[in-house]
Amino acid sequence: MAESSEPEFPKLAHFLENGWQLLKEVEGSSEPSASRELQDKVKKGLGLLEQAVRMVTQLDLFSRNEELDEISSADIRYLLLPALQGALTLKQVGLTQRLQHLETARSYFMDFLQRCHDYKVSKFELPQQQSHSNSEEQKMTHSMSPAVNPNLTAMALQRQAKIERYNQKKELESRLASLQESVRVGTAEEEQVREYYLLQLRQWVHTALEEIESIDQELPLVRAREAMKKGADVNPPPRVARPPMKPFILTRDAVQAKVFGAGYPSLPTMTVDDWYEQHRKKGMLPDQGVFSKPTDEEQELADRERKEETDDPETLQKARNWDDWKDDHRRGYGNRKNMG
Repeated sequence: MAESSEPEFPKLAHFLENGWQLLKEVEGSSEPSASRELQDKVKKGLGLLEQAVRMVTQLDLFSRNEELDEISSADIRYLLLPALQGALTLKQVGLTQRLQHLETARSYFMDFLQRCHDYKVSKFELPQQQSHSNSEEQKMTHSMSPAVNPNLTAMALQRQAKIERYNQKKELESRLASLQESVRVGTAEEEQVREYYLLQLRQWVHTALEEIESIDQELPLVRAREAMKKGADVNPPPRVARPPMKPFILTRDAVQAKVFGAGYPSLPTMTVDDWYEQHRKKGMLPDQGVFSKPTDEEQELADRERKEETDDPETLQKARNWDDWKDDHRRGYGNRKNMG
């Protein structure tokens, strides 16, 4: 580990402490997450933490070849930087940028967990190793006991791990509370300061594991939404252009069609039968495929109208006889049924 000069640490500590304080203010605020004041704090906090990360890189505070005991008590707290960055990144709003925020936050949390795993800060499995282990364990369980549902086994193990993490987190919070005040006012000894930041690291390990689990549940939904949105933008549904309807005169028969056609040569004409046949072929009739047979009364009325229109002699004679009879007999003649 490279040695750092004394004047650099107050400035580096300033970036870390102020960025961390802004995260606490954002998490404890009752304002809407999308409020401008809150988002300004998120942006400012991310900027301060980014400055601290640059300085840690320039000072080369950490090395993969060293052990946790080799890191000074004053430097241990800077291992928290990626976790704080991930937490603040998740506080950003914007539906169109949600996928980017989730992926960025996950990278920060994974970087933090990888460092804590390398330094053996606490015993835990990285998320990738955890999912692989679950898959192998499900296969073994399925081969040994086919009656047991592998998904239920994995859920039971996951639930047990959550309970253990919760109990450990509560214990860490209790121990942190007893050290926080002395560290804040500067009266704590070096061993107490070291223990305090180690407890902070272990607490954030639990937080990072929970956040990654939540991110992994949300990511597929956000990616599916983005894919649907891109598909809708690239391949919009084609609109079918319909030709405008042409006006026509609906006539009763071919004779009227010829008459109106001669008078209105610019308008196409057709008979009722032609119109019906045309719509039947296109399947545009409401009773398409169903033939409704007319009743006897309807058929008789239609035949009578057709004979009157064609000047049938027999029909005309019957009509005249009926008119003469009505002239000589008043309405109701011969109806004696209801008379006393």
